Amino acid sequence: MTAPQNPARPRGPRRALRILLPALIILGWLAAASFGGPLFGKVDEVSSNDRTAYLPSSSDSARVQELQTRFAGSDEIPAIVVAVSDEKLTDSQRSTLSDAVAATPDLAGVGDDVSPALASEDGKALQAFIPIRSGADLGDVVTEIRAHLEDAAPAGVRVYVTGPAGFSADLVAGFAGIDGILLGVALAAVLVILVLVYRSLLLPVVVLATSLFALCTALLLVWWLAKWGVLLLSGQTQGILFILVIGAATDYALLFVSRFRESLRVEQDRAKAVLSAWKGSFEPIVASGGTVIAGLLCLLLSDLKSNSALGPVAAIGIVFAMLSALTLLPALLMAFGRAAFWPRRPRFDPEAVAAEGGMPTAGVWARLADLIRRRSRVIWIATTLVLAVGTLGVLQLDASGVPQSDLVLGSSQARDGQKVLGEHFPGGSGSPAQVVAPKAALQDVADVLLADSGIDGVSVTAKDSPSGTAPVTAEGVQPVGRPGSPAPEPTVVDGDVMLQGTLTAAADSAAAEDTVRRIRSAVHGSGAVVGGVTATAVDTDDASVHDRALIIPVILLVILLILMMLLRAIVAPLLLIATTVLSFGTAMGVSALVFHGVFRFPGADPAVPLYGFVFLVALGIDYNIFLMTRVREESRRHGTREGVRRGLAITGGVITSAGLVLATTFAALAVIPILFLAQLAFIVAFGVLLDTFVVRSLLVPALVHDVGRTVWWPSKLSRGER
Repeated sequence: MTAPQNPARPRGPRRALRILLPALIILGWLAAASFGGPLFGKVDEVSSNDRTAYLPSSSDSARVQELQTRFAGSDEIPAIVVAVSDEKLTDSQRSTLSDAVAATPDLAGVGDDVSPALASEDGKALQAFIPIRSGADLGDVVTEIRAHLEDAAPAGVRVYVTGPAGFSADLVAGFAGIDGILLGVALAAVLVILVLVYRSLLLPVVVLATSLFALCTALLLVWWLAKWGVLLLSGQTQGILFILVIGAATDYALLFVSRFRESLRVEQDRAKAVLSAWKGSFEPIVASGGTVIAGLLCLLLSDLKSNSALGPVAAIGIVFAMLSALTLLPALLMAFGRAAFWPRRPRFDPEAVAAEGGMPTAGVWARLADLIRRRSRVIWIATTLVLAVGTLGVLQLDASGVPQSDLVLGSSQARDGQKVLGEHFPGGSGSPAQVVAPKAALQDVADVLLADSGIDGVSVTAKDSPSGTAPVTAEGVQPVGRPGSPAPEPTVVDGDVMLQGTLTAAADSAAAEDTVRRIRSAVHGSGAVVGGVTATAVDTDDASVHDRALIIPVILLVILLILMMLLRAIVAPLLLIATTVLSFGTAMGVSALVFHGVFRFPGADPAVPLYGFVFLVALGIDYNIFLMTRVREESRRHGTREGVRRGLAITGGVITSAGLVLATTFAALAVIPILFLAQLAFIVAFGVLLDTFVVRSLLVPALVHDVGRTVWWPSKLSRGER
């Protein structure tokens, strides 16, 4: 006689599969992460922070940048050295500084064509141009130049390295903390929140491991795509990728763990509990991730390559965040079971669950749900009015662009050097307006430049000139060197010549941008195109404004369609979109007031509102998806108004935790001293908290409760409820 079998304990192939499948999933993720992990710290090998590289190929700046290499014979990046003293420089000081500048080609990465040091009219400053070879590590080379010149500088003389190379080096230094400080701060903050939420030691580690494995695997794919030239990667994109994956993967994990905890109370078997949690989490996680991915891919419509590149990079990160939450996390929870929650293990108690009606009957969220049931109309009207008042701050938002010198927060030697340069030389020295024109129109274009009050002088590229350029006046190209010598012949490439107009104002100033716009308008009929540092900023800002006007409506439409398919309704998605847009407006309004009145920021990049919209709408709608999918599930059994009460009471804790995690991770971007990232950090962190504690907790449930079952129109749920 055989012993009776235990039906709760599978045997044979089924039991082997329950052990083997999770083990294979864990090993697969471990292998992928082991290849992706070492790439932290190597992203700069496949990334670029050159603004020109991200311009539309059809822009004037991009065309001039492409031609510049052919005119100059190289694509070296200029560094401007300025040495200054409070008193007039002595002959000995000028000689020492000139020798130090002339010796810089001995440094690795420095080109041979170093200009001689030129004295200012007041005699208190010297200026020189040092080319840095293409492919050299810009940050390291500029650091070596600065150290070399500072060591050689006589007492009382201050030396600065500025210009395009100097500002790029400061940006590189600003992004240097992404792999270490940013990631460390974000992970530490998330770990603290998870410990407080779960009051467990093991579960926070499991959830954080899920997020970190997702990031490592996403980085592995993104790194190689950038290496192969499929994607463009910058420090800005890298930082957003890190934060987005950690935040999104943790949010999805929180939702899954919440479902798993519920299942453990009614399922004794851990495998059945994992399967039940997976079924309950799959739709909201996929819908949420799909919404974010769809919003991010709308960035492919951008004229700016920095925006269009961010779309697929961030979308890849969200894909792996979803996959880790739906594969790796279930496998880990399958391995640990109830032990993952130690010391607060969920008890198997289906009778208690039945007595509670499947929802919390006490606690802040149950009380809030009851309040909304009694005062729904008052709550949603009052909340809407408060949010509407917050949107008025948008009138203070200046998102027309900021000078390159203000991109780095805190100290910047390039910014200090540019200020000194403008006090002793023409403000645009070293970063001229570059004009490529037909050879036949050389003098006409030069006359336009000379007639403009924003131009201090004009020269033309000439390879047979010792300095590589020759001055141009109203009488034509002038000789270089001894009086009476013949004028150099301008360099001609495909019938074009390149003129350079020295700007009187700093190259990144509003006055310089106005000068470039005037010049472009004046020389347009001659077939000339205008480029250079200032023109690059102009084209970047114009492209950002165009992207903002195009992409924001497209994102709204795409997300609206996704919500309609998810909720099988029209009214509910329209209400959710309206509340999310209102929340975005409030977040931008409050942020504008804080930027202007508290932080005293000089302005904002035109892309800041676009990025804020993408992340707040795409991510903010997540919490509405988490809430409304549960409300719809409960409405099928209990009716819409009761479904709202139950949905809010059940999901309140987990969605609030998810919001805190996402807000904290985005706030970590503020540790990187880059203006754009600091502003994005505040906007998204504040906006997510607003969505979590106000929109999702008060406005949406109160509004849906007041509308009632009509919110599900035209689905069957709007016509009859049990």
